[in-house]
Amino acid sequence: MKKMTKTLIPLSIIGLLLALAMIIRANPPERPQRYAPAAQVMVVNAVPVRLQDYRIQLESYGSVQPRTQTTLTAQVSGQVVFVNPNIRDGGFFNKDDVLVSIDPRDYEANVRIAQAVLMDARQTLADASARSEQAREDWSSLGNEGEPPELVLRLPQLEAARAGVISAEATLQKAELELERTSIVAPFAGRVLQQSADIGQVVSPNSEIAVIYATDYVEVRLPIRNRDLEYIDLPELYRDVASANSGIDAQIVSDLVGRTVWDARLVRTEGAIDPSARQLHVIAQIGDPFSKSVDERPQLKIGQYVTAIMAGHMLEDVLVIPNSAIYQGSYVYVVEDDILQRRNIEIVWQNDRDAIVGTGLGDGDILVTTTLGQVTSGVRVSAVIDESVTVARDGSQGTFGGGEGS
Repeated sequence: MKKMTKTLIPLSIIGLLLALAMIIRANPPERPQRYAPAAQVMVVNAVPVRLQDYRIQLESYGSVQPRTQTTLTAQVSGQVVFVNPNIRDGGFFNKDDVLVSIDPRDYEANVRIAQAVLMDARQTLADASARSEQAREDWSSLGNEGEPPELVLRLPQLEAARAGVISAEATLQKAELELERTSIVAPFAGRVLQQSADIGQVVSPNSEIAVIYATDYVEVRLPIRNRDLEYIDLPELYRDVASANSGIDAQIVSDLVGRTVWDARLVRTEGAIDPSARQLHVIAQIGDPFSKSVDERPQLKIGQYVTAIMAGHMLEDVLVIPNSAIYQGSYVYVVEDDILQRRNIEIVWQNDRDAIVGTGLGDGDILVTTTLGQVTSGVRVSAVIDESVTVARDGSQGTFGGGEGS
């Protein structure tokens, strides 16, 4: 009996396990239900594209140069005995100021000698004239008829005396001119670019004294890109002085000491294409650039590198978009019925900030301004549209980001 019990217990356990396995297999446990996550919708910023008027503003670069620059040279020799304190590098001076004086004593002596020679020549002429008149009277008193011969009237001697007076007057005039040239006078109001002579130095004719330039105007030579020529009216009318003087509005901007702006005019266009740059250059002129203005702005420096912003044509009914919304210079993204769509565009003109679109976009299209990565058309998006964003008519304030126009 004990032996049978030991055999039945294991068999019972095995039977229970088999029954339990069959029950589990017939009624498997339910798995928890998993739901697929909803697809995320991309949120993008967008603006409506509108037809509008837009003034082209062209940007160029150049350096400030004097309109009138002169090298002062000595016309007589001698020792420099006076130097105007304003003749130092960077100094300002007025028209007719004496800038440098050369020792005048030799030239004063030459003037006195020439005056003495002239007095002697005039005395000789007076004596020759008296002798000629006496000869005419003697001819008549002797009962001679007709006009006396020239030799009798001593006319050759009289003409020689007159020539002596003319020569002496010319010698005196030359001596006085040389004395005058011992004082080197400023031909205009200006500023010193470089001083070359100083007190005590002995100079000779054609010795350089200083390089000066006029302060009434300065100029900036600006290259115009060939693609921009059709968007600006250049001042190059043939012999039309009034039109040439009127010029075109421009602004000269420098960041040398903060941001400083000067008003300028485009006054003339160069008569030939620059052979190195293959571009046409226009000259901008800034009037009275060194006056002390109320805003205490820093003065322009010769050679200073500046940016020029020039007013171009006003274009009517054009589509203007930011460059930041353009990809690879050829396409943009728009939103149509909450679906992202790629549009190929043709750019008519652009600067560093804005682009004028010729084809590919229409009035009212919703342009995506958010920078996108690897995105394809057909993606569902949610557009946040800013109706307040518009392009300035003159392009002076950026539609997207602001700042000075170019």
